[in-house]
Amino acid sequence: MTSTLNDIETLHHLIGGEAISTANRTGAVYNPATGEQTGTLPFADTTTLGHAVDIAAAALPGWRATGMAKRANIMFNLRQIIVARRAELAAIVTAEHGKVLDDADGEITRGLENVEFCAGLVHHMKGESLEQASTGVDVSQIRQPVGVVACVTPFNFPVMVPLWMVTTAIAAGNTVILKPSEKVPSAVLWLAEAFREAGLPDGVLNVVHGDKETVDAILDEPRIKAVSFVGSTPIAKSIYTRAAANGKRVQALGGAKNHMVVMPDADLDAAADAAISAGYGAAGERCMAVSVVVAVGDIADDLVARIGQRIKDVKVCDGTTPGADMGPVITAASKQRIEGFVAGAAAEGATVVVDGRDHDMPTTGFFTGPTLVDNVKPGMAVYDEEIFGPVLSVVRVDTYDEAVELINNCRYANGTAVFTRDGRTARSFKFDIEVGMVGINVPIPVPIGSFSFGGWKDSLFGDTHMYGPESFNFYTRRKVVTERWPLPSESQITMGFPTN
Repeated sequence: MTSTLNDIETLHHLIGGEAISTANRTGAVYNPATGEQTGTLPFADTTTLGHAVDIAAAALPGWRATGMAKRANIMFNLRQIIVARRAELAAIVTAEHGKVLDDADGEITRGLENVEFCAGLVHHMKGESLEQASTGVDVSQIRQPVGVVACVTPFNFPVMVPLWMVTTAIAAGNTVILKPSEKVPSAVLWLAEAFREAGLPDGVLNVVHGDKETVDAILDEPRIKAVSFVGSTPIAKSIYTRAAANGKRVQALGGAKNHMVVMPDADLDAAADAAISAGYGAAGERCMAVSVVVAVGDIADDLVARIGQRIKDVKVCDGTTPGADMGPVITAASKQRIEGFVAGAAAEGATVVVDGRDHDMPTTGFFTGPTLVDNVKPGMAVYDEEIFGPVLSVVRVDTYDEAVELINNCRYANGTAVFTRDGRTARSFKFDIEVGMVGINVPIPVPIGSFSFGGWKDSLFGDTHMYGPESFNFYTRRKVVTERWPLPSESQITMGFPTN
């Protein structure tokens, strides 16, 4: 379906504070709840990207020289703007992504955590010093910005992930090229205008839109010194490889297959509630969504029954509807792909307990209902692949050790959780498990803003996690200064290697 031409908004790049809409190629933006086109988006070619980099490079010296207190004040101002107008921003997210309004509001809250963290940049940017390292010699280490950096953000968190990347990059003194997902561009444009209103000089944050062609141009642009990315594992790996080959610093976060282990001693009602919330929230389009429930021992039948009973009450509809639990998925192609996994599960030997295709939901738009699949095993597509939709698989194992082995053998290692009442089990789990983020009776263990976010194995390419302390490491370079101020009488020629 498409809207009338009068209803379709022409969107724009934002480069140096100037809105630019002309482009040789464009893309369509949709409302997933209706299936209707709402916008036309210009895609940046190499010329447009080059212009954005020119502007960012020109703004870099002045922004790098801007005092830390002024940078911090911009972060405080930005926070106030977002808080005051968060309902407006949440509505934009729901209109283009489809997630329900309270979930969009929650995403904004988590993004604000990093704005608040970056407001403390005077502390985060401190270096180290050592007096009298040698006789009359002092040594100091300082942090300096990397330069012009690029942030390539995903569709599933149009506010939170840009705020994870951009705030830290800017706080550290860099200038930024931000390329949001072409499916959800409007929230980023809103954020860029909020930054300007907060006092950020033009050219420090520039927004360009596009697809793979635009991203490839970013990866090949020599003046861009670092790239941050969140997306699927194949694309993350490709971006890491190409950017690193071009001498760039890279953090590329990939896909996930997050397991939630339920031990025999767990509170099964609490576990079932958590599985519903973490598996079907945002229609499963979260990199930290629970997609596999690992039932240990003889509790599986009871647990599956409790989850299945709760699915009936999940309200699937337009995210603006009062009481909505779950909205649509992002595109018609996503709906088709997700439902293809459901259709193939039974043929592989799994049991489709609840088929989301039969759920009560709107017939227009990109809706698919919550699905529950039991008796899933490694080797089945429904287990091996990142579905990125509202499909919850149940794997049955006999022991704790089998559960740990299952998770540690998975190529993804973003997040995991265990539900148990036993402290020894909980302690063993966090020690044994080979996953970057772990929850104990917490199904979605996304760290608060003062820690850092990132998985292991095929869920992260690069060695630096996102936001928090590690993000300041990524967006700065260390410079060590060794200095000595001798008296004229102390000057001498010495050909030996310096010592104490």
